[in-house]
Amino acid sequence: MPAKLSVNLNAIAMLRNRRDLPWPDVARFGRLALEAGASGLTVHPRPDQRHIRFTDLPVLRALIDDDFPHAEFNIEGYPTEDFLVLCEKTEPEQVTLVPDDPSQATSDHGWDFRKHKAFLSDTVARLKSKGMRVSLFADGDGDADAVAVARETGADRIELYTGPYGGCFDNPEKAAREIDLLGRTADAALACGLAVNAGHDLTVANLPALMKRIPGLAEVSIGHGLTADALEYGMGETVRRFRRACGQAV
Repeated sequence: MPAKLSVNLNAIAMLRNRRDLPWPDVARFGRLALEAGASGLTVHPRPDQRHIRFTDLPVLRALIDDDFPHAEFNIEGYPTEDFLVLCEKTEPEQVTLVPDDPSQATSDHGWDFRKHKAFLSDTVARLKSKGMRVSLFADGDGDADAVAVARETGADRIELYTGPYGGCFDNPEKAAREIDLLGRTADAALACGLAVNAGHDLTVANLPALMKRIPGLAEVSIGHGLTADALEYGMGETVRRFRRACGQAV
């Protein structure tokens, strides 16, 4: 099965927040993405609200519920109490837990599952008790034992951090090594019953090779590269291009 595409709206929101004006309209671009066949929307509401604002969440929730009931809302972030309460109020279909420091510009590493197993287990149980699927951000380093610990937390999925792979856009040999590591991590996850998502610096150019190595990939969450392409091709056509890169018939 081709991977589903969840469009990350953070970059759209960051552009909006450069001015005290209501455009670009985050919900409008979310609608355009879903109309073009995206399977869902992703946001990462950080404490400083430098891109997605807390007030965006009910608007996007209503957009999906009212007009795109088969789409999914994915909220990602570090599981502070405030973040967990935000998720409980918004009721996304999926919560992706990332080990970010609030001051980080963007996510840049996965969880240390051994160190944080108890913390993650409690958090996963809390979110799943409310009916949310839980994915844990994971380094694609081929560490099968770490993936097994991730499974023991009760999580449903891992999301492979693909930043190192995305950074190899001008180095095919290094990209091949990164794909091998990501693939081995995915193999271990699938073997122990975890579904696999992926995200960070994925593009139309580098998605097909990733899909070929991990044909069981469930979902990709893409924001930066997709938003950059949308400046050239428009949001609708960009979503269709990324869907094709995921192996979808468009």
